[in-house]
Amino acid sequence: MCGIVGMAGQGPVNQEIYDALLLLQHRGQDSTGMATAESSGVFHIHKARGQVREAFRTRDMRALLGDIGLGHVRYATKGTASNEEEAQPFYVNAPYGIVLVHNGNLTNTRELTTELFHKDRRHLNTSSDTELLVNILGSELQSEITGPDLDPAQVFRAVGRVHERVEGSYASIALIAGYGLLAFRDPFGIRPLILGKRPAPEVPGGEPRDEYIVASESLVLENAGFEIVRDVEPGEAVFITLDGTLHAQQCAKSTVLAPCSFEYVYLARPDSVMNGVSVYETRLRMGERLADTVAKYTPAGAIDVVMPIPDSARPAAMQVARKLGIEYREGFYKNRYVGRTFIMPGQAVRKKSVRQKLNAMSTEFQGKNVLLVDDSIVRGTTSREIIQMARDAGAKSVTFASAAPPVRYPHVYGINMPSRHELVAHGRTIPEIAEELGCDYLVYQEVDDLKAAIMEGTDLVDLDMSCFDGRYVTGTVSDEYLAWVEGSQES
Repeated sequence: MCGIVGMAGQGPVNQEIYDALLLLQHRGQDSTGMATAESSGVFHIHKARGQVREAFRTRDMRALLGDIGLGHVRYATKGTASNEEEAQPFYVNAPYGIVLVHNGNLTNTRELTTELFHKDRRHLNTSSDTELLVNILGSELQSEITGPDLDPAQVFRAVGRVHERVEGSYASIALIAGYGLLAFRDPFGIRPLILGKRPAPEVPGGEPRDEYIVASESLVLENAGFEIVRDVEPGEAVFITLDGTLHAQQCAKSTVLAPCSFEYVYLARPDSVMNGVSVYETRLRMGERLADTVAKYTPAGAIDVVMPIPDSARPAAMQVARKLGIEYREGFYKNRYVGRTFIMPGQAVRKKSVRQKLNAMSTEFQGKNVLLVDDSIVRGTTSREIIQMARDAGAKSVTFASAAPPVRYPHVYGINMPSRHELVAHGRTIPEIAEELGCDYLVYQEVDDLKAAIMEGTDLVDLDMSCFDGRYVTGTVSDEYLAWVEGSQES
């Protein structure tokens, strides 16, 4: 999971891309980067480890010249989080010069690495699948060029060949030196990408033209005053030329929209709309359905108060309390200067960060039977610490509810859940998980209820719920591949 943004403007775009990356910071905290391009085709690139406010200084921003650019915040799923060379964007100098950012995870990296060396004659310098993707795109663009110039038809044919070669999830934005900004999405639309437009103000001595933006979440568009045009379709490519003309074309032979359900559970901000579905409304519906399951599996009178684990579980917890007719209270205070614990690398870091991030207010817990509602339970590290904090604060009993079903399978499409052995629910029954976490009762959302909460009242016909049900929507994820991923993580 990462956050990406690209903008084609009528003036300098560096500050607006910076502002967009701040809004996407929740999607990645390992590193960040930005690239801009001048009309002459010269790229300016800056990337560094850490969060956006740490990575960019005034001198860096001044050097990022140009009215077209892109940015990225990284949460490592492939490669190494500590390796600054793997921060995005990635650059290749042929053809023309391409800079690319990517949100997702490629699942045929072994085959592509071999192909790039033996067939495409291209060199890779890192283990990042984004470097693979930019080289595949560069190679396919090179093979499409028949004259001195590059036209949209050639770009779209190249993206079509990328779809044929690449497997997995990818929402990508690229700058092609001297030509424009390209954005494309995998044929299953697993990772989000949305397009916006803003009428440009009058420019003295210049011809006004519309400005365009593509980003991972709609809140970026709304914050910057862009009108939401639509989501980039699965398999579609959008190409914005330097004169501000928008070209779009479907580039995949077959497509189906199957977005990642975990975007709605945890990853996205609640004020975003993805694939026409409000994240906030989805989380409210998750709470409505979770309340019925809580009532079914917990004894009457076992809950005095309902409390959320801030922040992403708050909408679901409010609806659980409302539907059960139980008092809703805020028992945990959140330190907003500590990052999201789920996307922090390493169990030791996550465990330490839980108590730095949350403080339990004993006045809310003392002598009460509490129901804690969280968005999900993945490794169990955070949940175990939170349950113990509630007990230490004086809770009489602790019931723990997850607004998502048990995470029993690896997620290979861009979320760092690669090993079954890391997942607390893998190979365990719900009572066994409750014992492992240390709670009195444990309730999970039903798989069908989560699916209904996301899809209700929408045009969606499918979802990627692979981490919950073990069905991988691309159809290319084998047991051998899962074993290889687990082995490579452990080595």
